[in-house]
Amino acid sequence: MTQRKATTETGWNFDNSYARLPELFFSRLHPAPVKAPKLVLLNHALAASLGLNAEELQSEDGVAALAGNRIPEGASPLAQAYAGHQFGHFTMLGDGRALLIGEQITPSGERFDIQLKGSGRTPYSRQGDGRAVLGPMLREYLISEAMHALGIATTRSLAVVTTGEAVIRGTDQPGAVLTRVAASHLRVGTFQYASQWGTTEELRVLADYSLKRHFPDAVAGENRYLSLLQEVIRRQAGLIAKWQLVGFIHGVMNTDNMTLSGETIDYGPCAFMDAYDPATVFSSIDIRGRYAYGNQPPIAGWNLARFAETLLPLLHADEAQAVKLAQDALAGFSELYHCNWRAGMRAKLGIFNEEAQDEALIEDLLSMMQKYRADYTNTFRALTFDRPEETAFLGTPEFDRWYELWQARLGRQQEAKASSQQLMRNWNPAVIPRNHRVEAALESAVERGDYRVMERLLHILSSPYAHTAEQAEYSTPPEPPAQPYRTFCGT
Repeated sequence: MTQRKATTETGWNFDNSYARLPELFFSRLHPAPVKAPKLVLLNHALAASLGLNAEELQSEDGVAALAGNRIPEGASPLAQAYAGHQFGHFTMLGDGRALLIGEQITPSGERFDIQLKGSGRTPYSRQGDGRAVLGPMLREYLISEAMHALGIATTRSLAVVTTGEAVIRGTDQPGAVLTRVAASHLRVGTFQYASQWGTTEELRVLADYSLKRHFPDAVAGENRYLSLLQEVIRRQAGLIAKWQLVGFIHGVMNTDNMTLSGETIDYGPCAFMDAYDPATVFSSIDIRGRYAYGNQPPIAGWNLARFAETLLPLLHADEAQAVKLAQDALAGFSELYHCNWRAGMRAKLGIFNEEAQDEALIEDLLSMMQKYRADYTNTFRALTFDRPEETAFLGTPEFDRWYELWQARLGRQQEAKASSQQLMRNWNPAVIPRNHRVEAALESAVERGDYRVMERLLHILSSPYAHTAEQAEYSTPPEPPAQPYRTFCGT
């Protein structure tokens, strides 16, 4: 099947700055064509914000471009090279089943990576076939769009196209290509790759590129590479706090899955927590709980330390001084994270100002939630609407004491009760992507080709803070399962 230029009527407006980096960082190649591409999901709102014509994207040429069968005009496809610590073990990686097609410049002048995931083998595929199966691509589309609606920085999903080809993953499964949109795909692992296999000058070029792309205000600083480290630390502190505040468990926090932009990336074994428990793990391969819910903040700190190590040659000519600068910057991560988390938790409880005993109030609530296996999301939703009878610990002495302290705390601030409730509505979602709802949507789509369940779920999740009547049935947690819920890396 020949690859031809797609029409420009779609609105593609590519510039390819990453392709102008040293070729150490990528390999140029085209996607492998697929047999019979069919568009099954298209994000119309995202397409419009990117300056793309949704109608043209649904045309034969448009679908061919989303499948990798045609290359849009101005695109410069490439696979990015990177490395990473996977469950603590360092290894060479890279885009083994994805290609960066180009960087779309939007009508407002913003720049976004357009990546095809599942587009065929690359030089970094190792033993993989470079393809993706439909279920995991639909999961990424669903969860990434839910995260966006929750107000959490994330890569997004423009489209899912089935390929008309089977992919072998134990059994034959339908193949698919996901179009992923990101502020960039620069990762901690990109810098680890440059540090391990590049020169200091190539590392400097990558750092300068990252600064210009994501932190242009830091370029003129006294030590711009220290500023780069500090900005990445700051963004990750805010991101991980938001994960914790909604009960999101990433599942595979390897260093190649930590972006410099501060976006959530890679939705393989991710899931949302129902009953509150810091030890919650969903990923089938995380047998020791390295990436459990409660471990996410310290793991982020560990990943950032690996990033700092790559920057040492740039931070200062004297190695000892470079190490001290890095250590001082990293020392601030924990407090930055906790400041973000405490501020978010106070908002979830309707608290506008800060008092010394707030953290104890928060921790006491979480301890009760863990003791009584209370649903994390629904507990905060019940408190939002002052319906303590809907909590798992109504009538217990510890809750009675806690509730009295909470009400007294609200009474010490100037804001009215209605203002506190509105603050809580803005921070406590009515719905999250409940795991059983996600599985039902995936099963309907993959097994029966029926996307109505998924489309309905996407609609419900698009306004998680609306607290509408139609969201009520989607807020119910599942019945206690016979076996723990498990997720798997999408391969």
